[in-house]
Amino acid sequence: MYSNVTGFVLAGGKSSRMGANKALLALNGTTLVEQAKAIVGQICERVFILGSRQLYGVFGECYEDVYANCGPLGGIHAALLNSQTPYSLIIAVDTPFIRLEFLNYMIERALNSSAVVTVPRIGGMVQPLCAVFSRNFLPIAEAALKFAQYKVEAAFPAERTLVLSEAELSSFEMAAEMFENLNTPEDFERARRRSSGQQP
Repeated sequence: MYSNVTGFVLAGGKSSRMGANKALLALNGTTLVEQAKAIVGQICERVFILGSRQLYGVFGECYEDVYANCGPLGGIHAALLNSQTPYSLIIAVDTPFIRLEFLNYMIERALNSSAVVTVPRIGGMVQPLCAVFSRNFLPIAEAALKFAQYKVEAAFPAERTLVLSEAELSSFEMAAEMFENLNTPEDFERARRRSSGQQP
């Protein structure tokens, strides 16, 4: 349990391809936002939801974007603006198969480095919505938002970003599957089958 890392669940977003608010969809009787908050709560003493208080306030304390309608970078900015710790773990609400062991490993790597961002790369792609951010990323995010540059990965300072390579993460079982986003009803159906022990 880390007292120097605040946990955040990024629950904003329009869920346009899903056709319903995916954060409120349930796998095995528990909403995705509750599942994400629960796993982060196993390693961070304090966990908050990034999103609408009206929608998610029943699940815990929420922080809304200062820069509205700017995508995930607006949520990351809101997290760092409100975090009271040197580091913040932020995960997307729609990755229900993230493993606790991996999150613990990523935090340890972040704490033992001087990186502003610690982030995994899987399948040749950086996963910017599952990362550890130091407080020093706040001015970087704010500057990007002010200049309407909303792509999260583009804001990462190259010389101060620790990328966890695919080889490094190979020891984690089903590493690639941990980062499968649930964007469509088909994605959610596969996740439902997988979570219930059926073939995807």
